[in-house]
Amino acid sequence: MSDDIDRLADDYQDHRLRTSPTWAHLIGDYRYADRFDDVSRGGEESVAEELRGFAARAEALDGAALDEQQRITRAMVAWDASSHAGLLDLRTAEFSANPVFGVQASLGVQIPKLAVPTADVAEAMVGKFQAVAVHLHDLAQRHREGVASGRTPADFAVRQTVEQLDSWLATPVNRDPLLDVQDPPAGVDAGRWHERLLAVVQKQVRPAVQHYRDVLRDEVAPRARPDERCGLTYLPDGDEVYARSARYYTTVDTPVEEIHEIGLRQVAALEEEYRALGPEVVGTSDVPSLFKALRDDPSLHHTSGEQIVADSRTAMAKARAAMGDWFGRLPRSDCDVEATTSGAVAYYFAPPKDGSRGGVFFMNVSDPEGWGRFEIENTAYHEGIPGHHLQLAIAGELDTVPEFRRRAFIAAYGEGWGLYTERLADEMGLYSTPLDRMGMLSADSMRACRLVVDTGMHALGWSRQRAVDYMLANSPMRAGHVAAEVDRYAVTPGQALSYMIGRLEIQRIRRAAEDRLGDAFDIKAFHDAVLDSGPMPLALLDSVVSSRLRL
Repeated sequence: MSDDIDRLADDYQDHRLRTSPTWAHLIGDYRYADRFDDVSRGGEESVAEELRGFAARAEALDGAALDEQQRITRAMVAWDASSHAGLLDLRTAEFSANPVFGVQASLGVQIPKLAVPTADVAEAMVGKFQAVAVHLHDLAQRHREGVASGRTPADFAVRQTVEQLDSWLATPVNRDPLLDVQDPPAGVDAGRWHERLLAVVQKQVRPAVQHYRDVLRDEVAPRARPDERCGLTYLPDGDEVYARSARYYTTVDTPVEEIHEIGLRQVAALEEEYRALGPEVVGTSDVPSLFKALRDDPSLHHTSGEQIVADSRTAMAKARAAMGDWFGRLPRSDCDVEATTSGAVAYYFAPPKDGSRGGVFFMNVSDPEGWGRFEIENTAYHEGIPGHHLQLAIAGELDTVPEFRRRAFIAAYGEGWGLYTERLADEMGLYSTPLDRMGMLSADSMRACRLVVDTGMHALGWSRQRAVDYMLANSPMRAGHVAAEVDRYAVTPGQALSYMIGRLEIQRIRRAAEDRLGDAFDIKAFHDAVLDSGPMPLALLDSVVSSRLRL
């Protein structure tokens, strides 16, 4: 039985790497470096069928014959495979125009991070570029299928994606973002290699970009949903798509209407915290006035991308020094901060398994003045230490569990942990000033508003503008950031729910342990129990923590 579960875990990880070749390359597995992600209808259906086979193999194993870690592996394969198959069954590629995480937005971030350690990988990069062109043609075809079935993106998503594609096409071909590659190793004719990559970009990728742009502009845009109907509920099967997406991202069965109410309660509770802290920070307990000061007072905002990165590093150093008092297990790899001008406002890349670099999180400094000085510390703690870096780097270093568990990312677990650590940082005494603590509340407001706004648009039919207005009224975020956040929720339905739902569940699990253990509760033991079996859905996490702490 032990051989069966080990073989299943290895087979499943191979499947995940093969079907997500860009992610595989990023984490240092180069077997599929000549590929790019397949979004064709046939490819999607084939992968979903394979996933259902893995889930069936897991469920056929006798759990009673397995040890604790093997039972976790069995449960993880069954959940992960069936959940991903269910997500693919939703055919979301048909309405997937995405100006936030779409291929035209993400390639510029991913390509420079793809290592080229050998001549074989250098050769594979030529194939990868060719596969990018295929990916873009397939995306165009999937959108045509969406038009035919009445499942189209929101107008703003199409419009912004077309603008990004236009900008790509307007870039001189010899400065194409795909060409921002790492240097090949010694022994490879670098000049000839770059010429080959340029030829693929010129002859295959650029025509594919143009084709995708033309389909979106000429065929999809006239049928796109107006911003007043940007939510999934306006699609023919949108309510079911959203309910299943929400279950996937939160890993719980809480109905979306109840999640909406949880969000409203969180927003109300935060108002009380703002009133208590406001006089010390900005001289008022009036929440609208406090929000206005945080948004508009130039002294509370950055002007330099370099300073944003520097302040992030300072916060990380403080957290790094305090880790040993709160965690028994610490990651071997370190974490750094880099500036970027594309993608989300902040995001983290885990260390690759070959150890060629440590963890790194990115701060988007395209609009430095959009960053409040009060937002830097909580972001560093969330994205770096003790947030995603501890969670993902430790998971990647768990040598006694299967590779797929070390490299999984389950949104409610990962993002819930990131948000949990923003409050944990307060317990650890990491926030430098009351203003920095205000950043913690500000981040909480965003995540609480997400529960309200995401469900509001996709389940209750809110317009894009109503979502923007709600966030402006209930958080100190600036209008530009609010608009970008709302757009993100509109094009990635359900994902934004994972943060607060995950945090609330981790806090609930901790409170239950504190109540049961009393003075015997050990915060290090709790954190190790949460982190040292890798990512997992929240119900499984509850069971694992209870077992580890002998509750």
